[in-house]
Amino acid sequence: MNLTDSRRVAIDTLLAIDLDGAYANLKLPEILREARLSPRDAAFATELVYGTSRLTGRYDAIFRMITNSRSMGDLDAPIRAILRMAAHDMLALKTSPHAAVSQAVDAAREYCGPKPTGFVNGVLRTLSRRELSEWKTDVLAERDGLAHWYSHPAWLVRELSAALAAHGEDPGEIARLLVANNNPPQVDLAVKIGDRDALIHHLPVPLEKTPYSPIGLRMERGNPGRIREVRAGKIAVQDEGSQLMALLAARTPIDGPDEKWLDMCAGPGGKAGVLAAEAAHRGADLVANEVSPHRTELVRGALAPFPDVTIRTGDGREIGAAEPESYDRILLDAPCTGVGSLRRRPEARWRKRPSDVPDLTALQRDLLASAAAALRPGGILTYVTCSPLVAETLTQVRHATKALGLKQLSAPDLLREAIGTDIDLPEGAQSVQLWPHRHGVDAMFGAVFTK
Repeated sequence: MNLTDSRRVAIDTLLAIDLDGAYANLKLPEILREARLSPRDAAFATELVYGTSRLTGRYDAIFRMITNSRSMGDLDAPIRAILRMAAHDMLALKTSPHAAVSQAVDAAREYCGPKPTGFVNGVLRTLSRRELSEWKTDVLAERDGLAHWYSHPAWLVRELSAALAAHGEDPGEIARLLVANNNPPQVDLAVKIGDRDALIHHLPVPLEKTPYSPIGLRMERGNPGRIREVRAGKIAVQDEGSQLMALLAARTPIDGPDEKWLDMCAGPGGKAGVLAAEAAHRGADLVANEVSPHRTELVRGALAPFPDVTIRTGDGREIGAAEPESYDRILLDAPCTGVGSLRRRPEARWRKRPSDVPDLTALQRDLLASAAAALRPGGILTYVTCSPLVAETLTQVRHATKALGLKQLSAPDLLREAIGTDIDLPEGAQSVQLWPHRHGVDAMFGAVFTK
């Protein structure tokens, strides 16, 4: 049996992720275009890549048991990729052990020569002799077994558990959260131009309304690129949680003029698109600022249907000094660890380190200070992160109120008013923390301030 093209595509993508720091959502489509697989084979390769990436920690823990604590880092990169992919093929996709092992051995021979084929064969034969439930029992019994089985770095599991408690949730829900992070997300769309209720009936793919966002549509299957309005920029692919944060920023009531808006860190442009649509409807002027020239171009593309928006490249930390008390409404969608979107970027969890957090939180504080300075008295500042980590959320809220003198408003009440529906949030919370396992969206955080 020769190695199938779909498995070869998967191995090449996993190697690019492992060795080159590639992102699956960018690298896989490139390799698929070159391979010209059938739709069915392309779907299989996609599941191999994303499923293997999500559950790498689980498979590595099992392999350490099989090889008497040998680290996967000691193996050549192609062998790592082949073993992990074969484990997913066998344990998650239920491919017969004979076929999965045979394909893995062929892959080892093709990528590394004959020498490692015996090792690959022996490891996978041992893997196949036990049920998944048996491996689960043994992995969970290990130190940090929860992190290993649900395939998250141990430090991140501890931080997420602490975040659940700090945001008023039950830290015992940590396993449910980790499972949700490993589930492929649905495709959400934001209607930025047009009527959602009218569009849903004639778009060429099956769609339903999102549970919370009044501008959201959800696809369980299908290609959003088939939708003409998506290609034209009138509808955009955007997680419902991101839509909710943009609507919170745009629709919170404000005292006095509401004419000049700022999206301080606008790239890649998803929330800026919602703000642009709201600003156009209400006659406000929006400035979309982004520090990275590359990401500025992404913003420009996202805002193509809104030619009146001012798009510029600049350091958000300098806006407060350059334009003091100039804006009625500011969205600060701050750079963060991004661990709230692990469903979409499964490989990202292995690239984050605890040491990343201090530099990011320092940047967030500087941006908050700049935003506070740029906000006029009585204006509205919405602080957003795609992270539930306490250091990036509640700690920054305390900084904004104590060090910067901002007044925090009840974001849960304001969000319910903005979207016109109830949403399950802890009683007494002043900020909004969304969760994949509770709300079916990325773990977005939002806090609203005035001065």
